[in-house]
Amino acid sequence: MATQQEFSDFLSKVELRAYKQALFAVQDEHTALDIVQDSMMKLTEKYADKSPEELPPLFQRILQNTIRDFFRRQKSRSIWITLFSAFSPNDEKENDDYDLLEVLPISKDCGLDNDPHRELEQSQLINLIEKALETLPARQREAFLLRYWEEMDVSETAKVMGCSEGSVKTHCSRATHTLATLLKEKGVKL
Repeated sequence: MATQQEFSDFLSKVELRAYKQALFAVQDEHTALDIVQDSMMKLTEKYADKSPEELPPLFQRILQNTIRDFFRRQKSRSIWITLFSAFSPNDEKENDDYDLLEVLPISKDCGLDNDPHRELEQSQLINLIEKALETLPARQREAFLLRYWEEMDVSETAKVMGCSEGSVKTHCSRATHTLATLLKEKGVKL
């Protein structure tokens, strides 16, 4: 049984990585944060009696299920929105005042003491990788992130994803080939 301190240490250790995983999946910072918080709450409420070794796969499974639940809710909401949108007038003049530059987020500079050229290259590379990850199908992205981001082995990843080890290997292989191709097209040397 994990102590309160062990639980706290585990949650603080996985928080940022879980947030990035959720962010890749849902593409919204606030929603990703909500998903991670919900997952952490579910883990502490339902699995407080588990040992520290059991927490990582349990948490990943809860996180992935919470992400899937989000998409299920979005799907049912979009059906109703589509139905109700049929009643609204199609007024294209509303979009005439839309300016993309007004809604783009401004990124904050977090490291002033480093080489600006290197920081630019690194941020561009990270953006390319994130964009490439976004293009992957959900199961490939999930397998890739669990295996290479969370550093889980094949059997742990299979348990979290609820599939066979062969499926995990297939998803990871396809994801790495797709990512390599996309990054080569953008000029990244691997």
